[in-house]
Amino acid sequence: MTACWRLVAGGAELRVRAQPGASRDAIEGQGEDAAGQVFLKVRVRAVPEKGKANAAIEQLLAKALGVPKSAVSVEKGETQRIKTVRISADASIAASLEALTGVRDAG
Repeated sequence: MTACWRLVAGGAELRVRAQPGASRDAIEGQGEDAAGQVFLKVRVRAVPEKGKANAAIEQLLAKALGVPKSAVSVEKGETQRIKTVRISADASIAASLEALTGVRDAG
């Protein structure tokens, strides 16, 4: 399977499919839609209003990756289910992303 993340200047970008209003906060691994778009499935209890779900996603990913919450931000898709999340870090973030997703970046 293709990776849902890639290294970019100053960190990495991660494609996430959000499920707000879930019964628990969880990262459920990679998934793929019918169009072949690969993403990381993330569930959060927060509701999708006034950025609460996005903030919960940022916090959950920061904890899972071992980076400060300020290093994780939703860059694209703030109101969409599929989002692009930016992680500001050095190239060592690749090891954390590989461990989280189980997939190595192809690029």
